[in-house]
Amino acid sequence: MATEHVILLHGLWMRAFAMGLLRRRLIEQGFEVHRFEYMSVAGTPERAIVRLQRKMRELAPGRVHLVGHSLGGMLALLACVDDDLPDGRIVCLGSPLAGSAAARGLIGHWGGDRLLGNARELLEHGFESWDGPREVGMVAGYLPVGLGSVVGALADEHDGSVSVAETRLPGLADHCMVETTHTGLLMSAEVAQQAACFLRDGRFAAASAAAG
Repeated sequence: MATEHVILLHGLWMRAFAMGLLRRRLIEQGFEVHRFEYMSVAGTPERAIVRLQRKMRELAPGRVHLVGHSLGGMLALLACVDDDLPDGRIVCLGSPLAGSAAARGLIGHWGGDRLLGNARELLEHGFESWDGPREVGMVAGYLPVGLGSVVGALADEHDGSVSVAETRLPGLADHCMVETTHTGLLMSAEVAQQAACFLRDGRFAAASAAAG
């Protein structure tokens, strides 16, 4: 059986080691898992995307999946607009694909230009839809604990940083919800199981998918 690789992308203000527990759980699910480090504030999305695409090609042949938390999921989509990459799927964890109210709040009142750096435009506006060649699944949290609601007006259901509405985007293959916070998405065993399910089958497990 061919090796299936997974590249993990961390979110804003994080480092690759934050993905350690998720990495271990996906290894237990049978994947070959790699963590991808990038500068989320000082670096540019374009530079990260070039490096990510190079890494994906290095891991070929075989399928190369991407799992991105928050900003990392948005970079995963940008990297896979083209179809000249190894086959695979994308799982986003709490990524504000439709744009982030918390980011817009930071920009308006909290010195967001410095805090968000080169990720500002992507986080502020997000995407209109997804029509790229890969299937994309979203796992959204809905335990409303975090500072996001302090700096931005989040919708009724949110994970403390990103509202569930911000994780929905036309073109997603599937969407599910797990009762956890934004950071907790990286620690949850259920999230890891759902991610593995989507990477294998292109759908989330029915119990949680129904909640989405």
